[in-house]
Amino acid sequence: MKIIVLPALLLSITTAALAQAPDDAGDTPSIIVTGTGLSLPPGTSAYGSVVIERARLQDSASGRIESVLGDVAGFQQFRRSDSRSANPSAQGATLRALGGNASSRTLVLLDGVPMADPFFGYIPFSALVPDRLSVVRVTRGGGIGAFGAGAVAGTIELASATRDQLPTFGASALYGSRESTELSATFTPDLGSGYVSLSGRWDRGDGFQTTPKSQRVAATVPAAYDGWSTNLRAVAPISATAELQFRTTLFQDNRTLRFAGADSMSQGQDASIRYINRGRWQVDALAYIQARNFSNIVMSASTFRKSLDQRNTPSTGLGGKIELRPPVGGNHLLRVGIDTRFATGDMFEDAFNANITSNPATFRRHAGGEELTSGVFVEDDWTIGNLVLTGGVRTDRWSIRNGFYRQVSATTGAATNSAFADRSDWEVSGRVGALYRASEAIAVRGAAYSGFRLPTLNELYRPFVVFPITTQANDALTPEKLKGAEGGIDLTPAPGVTLSATAFYNRLDDAIANVTNPLVANTRKRQNVDRIVAKGIELTAAAALGDLRLSASYAYSHSRVHAPGAAFNGLTPAQSPRHAASATIAYSPAQGPTLSTTLRYVAKQYEDDLQSDVLPDALTVDAIARLPVGPGVTLVARGENLFDKAVVTRNAGGSMDLGTPRTLWIGVSFAH
Repeated sequence: MKIIVLPALLLSITTAALAQAPDDAGDTPSIIVTGTGLSLPPGTSAYGSVVIERARLQDSASGRIESVLGDVAGFQQFRRSDSRSANPSAQGATLRALGGNASSRTLVLLDGVPMADPFFGYIPFSALVPDRLSVVRVTRGGGIGAFGAGAVAGTIELASATRDQLPTFGASALYGSRESTELSATFTPDLGSGYVSLSGRWDRGDGFQTTPKSQRVAATVPAAYDGWSTNLRAVAPISATAELQFRTTLFQDNRTLRFAGADSMSQGQDASIRYINRGRWQVDALAYIQARNFSNIVMSASTFRKSLDQRNTPSTGLGGKIELRPPVGGNHLLRVGIDTRFATGDMFEDAFNANITSNPATFRRHAGGEELTSGVFVEDDWTIGNLVLTGGVRTDRWSIRNGFYRQVSATTGAATNSAFADRSDWEVSGRVGALYRASEAIAVRGAAYSGFRLPTLNELYRPFVVFPITTQANDALTPEKLKGAEGGIDLTPAPGVTLSATAFYNRLDDAIANVTNPLVANTRKRQNVDRIVAKGIELTAAAALGDLRLSASYAYSHSRVHAPGAAFNGLTPAQSPRHAASATIAYSPAQGPTLSTTLRYVAKQYEDDLQSDVLPDALTVDAIARLPVGPGVTLVARGENLFDKAVVTRNAGGSMDLGTPRTLWIGVSFAH
């Protein structure tokens, strides 16, 4: 019953808005449909956000959103691979070197809807096509505020492209190295006073060899991929100040990693409806549903037979949010609201004896559970001349329930059944910030915040194997809790030129980590460690000088694990580089050819908690060029990792995987 409260409230608000719409056409004000959310509160800048504009989103050499997010130094996934060669379940997003985690510690939102998989917590990056987006805002700290639970390592807000940014019809076709193809199209007609946008993308490739040449065997194969996604978005006015926004996304992604037969599949069917009212009482209300699935086959690295078939992992996410902005006075912007999120999922997998030629099944396993988080929040931004004060508090009730793990012997029928105790509790989080504009050229800011993240169903109940390491689940995991503070300065020394510096301190208590078992070889277990402390400096710069655009980002992060008595006490968290940097220079006149080049650097990091296996540093260069050849027709050339740098993405005792090598693309795009 709790799950349907917000959708029902959203429906009632929409009905009320329709009932209040003026009947007399002569009295109806002009209707302007934007397709966006409510305007940003004035205190947003106090939390030091980084904005990626649409022009940059369209200039990615890989055409993938995770590559563009790399412009924000400090952004990382659990692996350095992109969504063509990584296992989907390893694509969690994290900021500020708080430790690589396959579950996302960063809250990723698309038009206000959380995008993380309900079971695993990974982000389906392949379904987030950059061409469909208007802007991306990355807040590396900031706590959870009005966003909802889960933002212990910042928030990434993606907004869909608006009507004025989309052609009525657009299409592109590219051909790349290793028989790769990328096809996309979009159709965006006006519909009354609103519009509809239908888009699709299909890309595939034979893939590259992720295995170093010295480690390849007869069963080694390239990382082939084949994926598609479709997106339908409709925006319709209700009144002069209100509109409805509907979005549905379907996607499927198939990949092969390392060995023949080591295939993975992820798919999703997402839908959301959003009501925006920009009247005197402003409203942002949304409801969403997500149906996801995942499968994965693990091959033995010694016999190259199937050892595990994670054949079916269906999950469902339901949720919604209602935010009200009452008219409390010109100097205040008050936000009050509620949100809820429900996740349920099951894992079905079969284990096999890979040491026998017949490859018989040994065990059948089934695990799953449910999670529910519901919260209320209030936040106020108070503008006092050149000073903006912002602060908010939220209270969340969370529960983890109906967790279980069952295993049945495929040969004897003997069964093991574990039912885990239901748990629930309250969490109170808050954040405060201040922004002072000393002049048009100088602004200083500071903020303090807190937040929490529930362990995912995957972390609680699903073990996994990445040869030769087995990582065990842990049903007793508790929520991660963040406390942080930061201060910064923003400079505008000349028109079109911005510089920014931020110093931060973040402390993640009860951090969930894959902890090495000192008594059992090649075995890790998910555990809460005492805390991870990350402190550092972030620098950003941007300049628009005529037809030339420059942007750069650098992050220095000093992270340490505090776990008294453990072998990794005082060490750097796994998958956490000390330095990261990115720089882009783009020449983009209003007419004629354009060129954009991006350089990225990531320092060495460690694969494991004991710092036994090193992932060396990597410097890569990408580029994209466009040449208009006729009305709406443009030739496109893209190059990834132009200098063919070997990027190590995994190192388990010397068994390695590599990232994308030099990849060249040529194609054509059309827009009308």
